[in-house]
Order: sequence, then C-alpha cells, then structure tokens
Amino acid sequence: MRDPRLLAKPPVCRLGCLVLVRNPRGDVLLVDPDYMDGLILPGGAAKPNEPPHLAAARHLHAETGLDLRLADVLAVDFTPADRYLERLNLVFDGGTVRDDTRLTVPPRHRSGLFGARFVPAHELPDVMAPAQAARAAEALANRAVPLLLHGQRTTCDENRPPPR
Repeated sequence: MRDPRLLAKPPVCRLGCLVLVRNPRGDVLLVDPDYMDGLILPGGAAKPNEPPHLAAARHLHAETGLDLRLADVLAVDFTPADRYLERLNLVFDGGTVRDDTRLTVPPRHRSGLFGARFVPAHELPDVMAPAQAARAAEALANRAVPLLLHGQRTTCDENRPPPR
C-alpha cells in the first residue's frame, strides 16, 4: 500500500558513497579533484534507487580503474545543509590492494581529476580539508558495519538493485 502523502514532498538529501582503500603499508588512496582544494576519498553520489555499495563501486572504478566488491561500511557522516543540500556520506571498506596494483585515472576533461595516489595515514590532515580528513580518520579507526538492503546483508557478488 502506497500512501501518496509520503511521496508528495520527499526529503532532499544527497547520498555520498565513498571508498577507503589501503595498500599493504596502510597508506590511503585519495583522488585529486579539479573542483575543490585538497584530496578526497574516491566516490560520489548515488543515483536515485541505486544501492549505495554499487554507487561506491561504480565511482571507484570510474575514478581509479579499481574493481572492488564492497559490502561493509566504516563510517557514516551527516553534513547539514549549507550552500549545498544536506548530505549523508557512507564510507565503504575497500580493503587492501597489492603494491603493484595499477591505478587508471581517466583524463581530466572526462574525470574532473588531476590524479590519484596513496597517502600515508598520518599525512591525511596535511592534504585533505579538515572535515574530509576527520571522516577518513574515523573510517580508519572503526570496525566495519554490514550494509543491509531491505534488512538483508549484501553479498559480495550482488550486482543488481534490491527487489521492490
């Protein structure tokens, strides 16, 4: 049963889907966007009805060429509305990749990125905006929480939207 009052004026909130990827030394993968100062975790906004773990994986692949299965959340960060919409950011655990893992960043005119690189965790406050660095630090410090879709834990091979 659908109540039209629930859909009359839905809340507007951007869902950010970010990924924390490390190398064997514990360095954190960051991307360098051309639209803001500082480095950020790879990721971006989910499309309407796109499961967040798939949105995070899509952005990670588009920005770095990495194809990782994501199922666990390391941090949830709510940002109240300011000059942008209010935002809820989920930081997914991308795990650890090998030292010889190749990053493939598309040209800037297509990706909006200057590049991507691994940064030692202790240097994050030096290369990221304060809120971005705090988000990454919290994600590094916490244990993973499973992402649930309709009350069910996502599986690593799940590549389709949940049933309606």
